[in-house]
This record gives sequence, C-alpha cells and structure tokens, in this order.
Amino acid sequence: MIWIIENDFVKKYRLKGSLKALERVREQISEEAYSRLKELVRYRLYGEEFRRTKLNEEIVVAFSGGSDSTATVLGLRWAGFKVTPVTVKLPQMKEAKIKRLKKFGAVFIEVEDYGQIMLDRVKKRATLCGVCHSLIMESVERYARENGVKIVASGDMLSVGNLSIYPKNDVVMLNFPAFLAMDKGELIDIIGGVYTFHFGCPVLRNAYKSNRSLKLFSIQRVMRELRAGVLTEDMAKELILDILS
Repeated sequence: MIWIIENDFVKKYRLKGSLKALERVREQISEEAYSRLKELVRYRLYGEEFRRTKLNEEIVVAFSGGSDSTATVLGLRWAGFKVTPVTVKLPQMKEAKIKRLKKFGAVFIEVEDYGQIMLDRVKKRATLCGVCHSLIMESVERYARENGVKIVASGDMLSVGNLSIYPKNDVVMLNFPAFLAMDKGELIDIIGGVYTFHFGCPVLRNAYKSNRSLKLFSIQRVMRELRAGVLTEDMAKELILDILS
C-alpha cells in the first residue's frame, strides 16, 4: 500500500526531517505510537519491514472524504493504528457523500454558525478556503481533546520537517502524507488508483460566480502544490482547467 522510496533525494531528505520532528514530540505521545510512526518512516526510507500488528493507539483524522484524507485513513489503518475519521458535516454535503463517508466509520460533528460565517465572507468577496480549513481543524482538534485522543492527523501533503508532526496545545498534529513525503500519485494509488480531478466544494464554486478573482487564488494553490512536487504537470493542468470551467 505504501511505497518504498528508492531514488528520490528530495523525498529522502524530507523523511529524515520527519524522523527528527518525531523525536521532538516523543514525550507527548505514547511509546507505542512513537515506535510505529518511526517504523513507518524507516520502512519508506530504507525498506525496513515491520510487523503491522493492531495497536490500541487511537488517531483522529480530519476526514473530508477526498483523496488525501481517505489515503490518510487507509494508510494509518494499514500501519495498525486505530483510526477514527471525524467529519465536519457541512451544509453543502449531499446525502450520497454522507453515506460514503459512513462506510469508513466517520463520526460527524458540526461547526457552529458555519453557514453564516461562509455567507459573510462571500458577501465581503473574501477568500474562503483558509477560514473553512481553520474552522474544520479547530472542531476536529476539540473532538480529539474531549475524547482523550492525543494525535490528530490530516491529509496535508506540503508540510516539511518540523511542520509534518508537531505539538499544538495538548495534542500532536500529524500531517500524514507530508510526514511520509507522499505525493498525489501515491495517495491516489492507496485509494485504489482511480480518481477524478475536481477542485473545490460547492460553496467555493458558487462563490466563483460573484467573485471570479477567487479562481486566481485557487489556481495559486494548485501552482504551489505543483512547485512542491506533490502534483505532476498533468494533474495541475486538469485542476486548473476545472477551476476555469
């Protein structure tokens, strides 16, 4: 499921940074979690096999159902962790998607006043994605704290070194794909190898209608991932064409 890196200097450099970052949070997570995460990185870096026995360690994953968070859930489960996918139930979610998320065992929570917050930003012609992401992560982190879970994972691919795993108040944030230096192609492989490239949620796409400049911000996000090497040129092209459509 998770590939061993062979001849990619940049990914190997990133993984060595992840090992250093892991040492910095060792005292804040269980020894069981620390050992397994270290084994995961060394497997990816050096091809060292490890026993993927089931652990009692629970990890909460901020779960949208997209390729990145789905691969994070599947990858952590493959590694033996007890994973709880936590999904913020947003007004724009359709019933078909909710049913699909439930198949992964998703726990649904809500963000108070989410709809009004987003509506106010649309009226102000302000960007949406950063605020939306912050609202979602704060709610997922709160769920973890209330349920005594120490590690909160996300599907972020871009964080490097210290920012791939780091303490935040009384939890540890794990940007799982970034921690393992995984790119979009690898994540798509984990979820089954079939994926339709589509950018943005219904709220964002509706906001495009009244504020076309938001498309420029979306394209900048795609270009940032392209520059970071987590997207191929063809993937970036598909996403940009979808934004412009």
